[in-house]
Amino acid sequence: MSNISRMMKRNWIQTSYLSPAQVLVIGFALVILLGALLLTLPQASASGHRLPFLDALFTATSATCVTGLVVVDTGTHFTILGQLVILSLIQVGGLGFMSMSILIAMLMGQKIGLRSRLLVQEAFNQLSPAGMVKLTRKVFVTTLTIEFIGAIILSLRWLREFPAPRAFYYGFFHSISAFCNAGFDLLGDFRSLTPYQEDPVISLTVAFLIILGGLGFTVINELYKYPKQKYLSLHSKMVLRVTGLLLLVGTILIFLLEYTNPQTLAPLSFGGKLLTSFFQSVTCRTAGYNTLIIGQMTNASLFVMVILMFIGASPGSTGGGIKTSTFGAMLLAIKSTINGQDDVEFNEKRISREIVRRSFAITALAMFLVIIATIILNVSEAGAVQNNRSFLNLLFEVVSAFGTVGLTTGITPHLTPVGKLLIIIMMFIGRLGPLTIAVALAARRKKGSFRYPEDKIIVG
Repeated sequence: MSNISRMMKRNWIQTSYLSPAQVLVIGFALVILLGALLLTLPQASASGHRLPFLDALFTATSATCVTGLVVVDTGTHFTILGQLVILSLIQVGGLGFMSMSILIAMLMGQKIGLRSRLLVQEAFNQLSPAGMVKLTRKVFVTTLTIEFIGAIILSLRWLREFPAPRAFYYGFFHSISAFCNAGFDLLGDFRSLTPYQEDPVISLTVAFLIILGGLGFTVINELYKYPKQKYLSLHSKMVLRVTGLLLLVGTILIFLLEYTNPQTLAPLSFGGKLLTSFFQSVTCRTAGYNTLIIGQMTNASLFVMVILMFIGASPGSTGGGIKTSTFGAMLLAIKSTINGQDDVEFNEKRISREIVRRSFAITALAMFLVIIATIILNVSEAGAVQNNRSFLNLLFEVVSAFGTVGLTTGITPHLTPVGKLLIIIMMFIGRLGPLTIAVALAARRKKGSFRYPEDKIIVG
């Protein structure tokens, strides 16, 4: 035990010159590489043959970045060993590898220093390093509790169809995947949850697991304490209102746009139409499960989903995107500009201009990345014969990767090697980019010794 402790301490000292953001990026990359190597083992594939390294790297990146895009079918291609490797990567990716490292260190009796607390602060996008060890413990307990409850509900439902071992295995796998907003499924043939589009138990259980995972641990903690404390921070109020608004708008638009589509909602009952529309509104906020065949949806619905995927989940959650609070801050800034107000206000509080400026900067950077990636993907896939590789479908694929969503119109398994590498990069940036950009913009703010004279330009 002492040798392991000394080794961990030496590794921390050797990386002390790295910034917290750099440690997170390198840590996630190493976890992905390890997962990819494990998935290339013959024992991980049902066929007994090694999975090509690029496909293994794609799968490991998708799992660690809790995305859900796959180039091989998880339920049929991988053995139990391969599926458990994927599930472990999902859990590490959802909690964050730093949180797992802190938990292991705590179990080993290690003292958690300031640097480790700063890394956890970076990982959970918190404003202060105070209370990071306590937060890590709460995150771990909360995650296991919610996943266990979801797993029991799903397992009891699947007992109607499968033998007990398989039902419970499915229940726990899909509960963890849903709460971590990963979207990996074991049902086979790339079906996701389409066989259960009118099943309220599975659809609603998975939907609420996705919502809870996408709210962020800070918000979940405040909601848990609310009955006693009757208090919600401004951040939690913003997240809850924007999340509710996006879920409502998404449900209504998908319901209306797909209502008469004979390939999606038209054959369903009215209740089934509402349930399926709600589920798709939930899942395209970074989860990756689907109860409709995405490639058969109308272009209008696909574009609505692109917008929802781009916004994504909330800070400190298991999801990606530019985040709900970022979107909310921009909406309030636009509203204040239209009303001629100097301050951006929400719930009788003033939001600082630095936060508003950072929100617009994050969104602009994200849009730039998506545009560049979409152009490259259109070029790399130009020679493909597949009919569904339209501009909108390729844009959908890029935004799904960046938002760590995992939904696809069906083109993921058929991407060229260049396309696969591009999507791998976008998944990695989507999981870490917005977070590290936000922290970098906040931490590297410098005030000069003098200020230039102010002038004006014409905009708008």
